[in-house]
Amino acid sequence: MKIKQIMTLKALLILSITIGLSSCSKSSSTKGASRATGWKINDKNGGFQHNSKFTKQETPPGMVPIEGGTFTMGKVQDDVMHDWNNTPSQQHIQSFYMDETEVTNLMYTEYLFWLKTVFPPTEENYKNIYTGAIPDTLVWRNRLGYNETMTNNYLRHPAYAEYPVVGVNWIQAVEFSKWRTDRVNENMLEKNGYLKKDSKVKLGSEVTAESTFSTETYLASPTKTYGGNEDIVLKREMNGGRKEVADTAKNVYAQINSGLILPEYRLPTEAEWEYAASALVGNREFNIYKGQKKYPWNGQYTRSGKRQQRGDQLANFKQGRGDYGGVAGWSDDGADITNKVKSYPANDFGLYDMAGNVAEWVADVYRPMVDDEANDFNYYRGNVYMKNKIGEDGVVEVVTAENVKYDTLSNGKILARNFPGQIAQVPVDDNETYLRQNFSTSDNRDYRDGDKPSTRFFNFGSDDEEEDKTKRMYESPRHSIAVDSATGKLEKKYDQSDKRTTLVNNEVRVYKGGSWRDRAYWLDPASRRYFPQDMATDYIGFRNAMSKVGPKSNKKTPRGNPKF
Repeated sequence: MKIKQIMTLKALLILSITIGLSSCSKSSSTKGASRATGWKINDKNGGFQHNSKFTKQETPPGMVPIEGGTFTMGKVQDDVMHDWNNTPSQQHIQSFYMDETEVTNLMYTEYLFWLKTVFPPTEENYKNIYTGAIPDTLVWRNRLGYNETMTNNYLRHPAYAEYPVVGVNWIQAVEFSKWRTDRVNENMLEKNGYLKKDSKVKLGSEVTAESTFSTETYLASPTKTYGGNEDIVLKREMNGGRKEVADTAKNVYAQINSGLILPEYRLPTEAEWEYAASALVGNREFNIYKGQKKYPWNGQYTRSGKRQQRGDQLANFKQGRGDYGGVAGWSDDGADITNKVKSYPANDFGLYDMAGNVAEWVADVYRPMVDDEANDFNYYRGNVYMKNKIGEDGVVEVVTAENVKYDTLSNGKILARNFPGQIAQVPVDDNETYLRQNFSTSDNRDYRDGDKPSTRFFNFGSDDEEEDKTKRMYESPRHSIAVDSATGKLEKKYDQSDKRTTLVNNEVRVYKGGSWRDRAYWLDPASRRYFPQDMATDYIGFRNAMSKVGPKSNKKTPRGNPKF
C-alpha cells in the first residue's frame, strides 16, 4: 500500500513539474510578444513595429553574392615593375554583393535619361546637372590615330549598349552609385505598397525636380519625400510579406527595421575588389591561399586549357606592341577595343571581366604602401564622415533647386554633388569625435599615410603654417581654378613649380585590373595604379558593390557548428 502511494505521489510530482515547465515554456515564448518586456510586437493598435518575417537580404539587381573570408592582399611574386606598392598583407573581407559585370553604356545612359528628364538642362537652376554627368567622349581621340567612330558612337549607339562605359571619372561613378541606390529602393518600396504604384515613372509630369525620391530623405523624414505628397508616400502594416501588398495606407512608413530598404550602391574598396577578382573560393591549394594566384582564373596562362576551348583567350588585353587582339580567326581574343560584357568566362564567384576589357575605379585614395599595422578587417583608405544637416528648427534640411552644390573640377568641368530632394550633408564635428578612440576627424584620407606629419618627430608646433604644409611627403602640384565674378569665365592657374615631387594627393584614386590597352602583367588582381579622381580615360570603367547585412552566408547553420 505504501509502495502504491509513493508511486502515485511520484507520478503526481512528475506531472506537476511537466505542467509547470510547459506553462513556463508557453509564457516565455508567447507568439508575437517581446522576450524583453512581454509586450506585444506589431500590435495593430500601435506600439513597437518589427519585421518578424524577414529572412535574408534580397540580392540587388545585377549583383552576385561574394562570401567574405581571408586572403593575401598584394603581390608575392613577379613584381617586375618594382613598384613595391603592393606588399603582401593578410586581410579579412566581410561578405558583400558585387556587380557581375562592369556598368554598361546602357545602364549609364538610363541614368543620363533620368537626369535630363527630371532636371532639364534648359532651366538655369539645373543646367549643369545633366552636362556634368555626361562621360568624356573625347578620351578616344589620339593625335596620331583615327578614333572618331568611338568618339561619336561608343556611348549611345545600340551596337555598344552592352559594352562597359568609359570616359567616366571617379566622381561621376560615385554620383551614379548614389542615383542607383535611390532608384532601386524606390522600386522596392513601390512593390511592397509603401509608394503609390507607377509614381516613379511619371517623370517630367506630376513628379517635379524637387519632389523626387531620395533614400536618405525617406528614412530621415518620410513626409518630405516627393515634396511631401501624401498621395504617393503611403503607410501600411509592417508584416514583411511580399505577397500581401497593401493598396491602402496603414500604420507605419518603411524604415530600416522593415528590412526592405537596401544598403547603398557604392564603389568597391580596393581590398574587396582584389578579393572578388582572386576568387579563392574555387581553389583549395595552399599556395593559392597564400596569394600566388596570378589571374582571376586558375592557371598561369591567359589561354584556356580546357579541351573544348583550348587556346581561347580568357580576357581582352593587349598582346604586344601593335597587337590588341591577335591574328584574326580562332586565335583572336574577339576584340580590338573593349568588348561586350560576358564575352569571356566568369571567375569562381560568377564575376565577369575582372581581368581585361576595362580597368575599374575603386573607392580608395591611393598611397604607395599599405601599412603593416593597418586595419586588417575591411581595409579601406578614404573615409570622410558626414552627417545630415539639421536646420534651426531641428528638422533635416532638404536640398532645393536654389542650393544645389556644384564642384568645379581642375579641368573646368562642373559637377553637381547633390540633387533637389536629397538631404544636405555636412562633415561630422566635435559632437561625434569628442573622447573617441576610433576616429578624431571627419576627413581620414591621409591618416598615418607615411607623409611627414605621420612621423614621430614632425614639428606640429611650427609658427609658420605654410612651412608645415611644405614638409609633406606628398608634395603634389596645386593647380587652381576659379570663376571670374565679373565675366563668368574660368580663371585657370597651372602650377609650374619645379619643387613638386609627386602626383599623389587626397584626390587621386586607385584603379584595379588590366584593360584592353594593357599587357598581361596588369591582369593580376594584385596590381594597382592611380589616376586623378576628376579625370577620365578610354580604358577605366567601374562596377558597383553593396555591403551584406546579417550573417556571413545564408546557410542555416554556420560551418562547424553542431545542429541541435
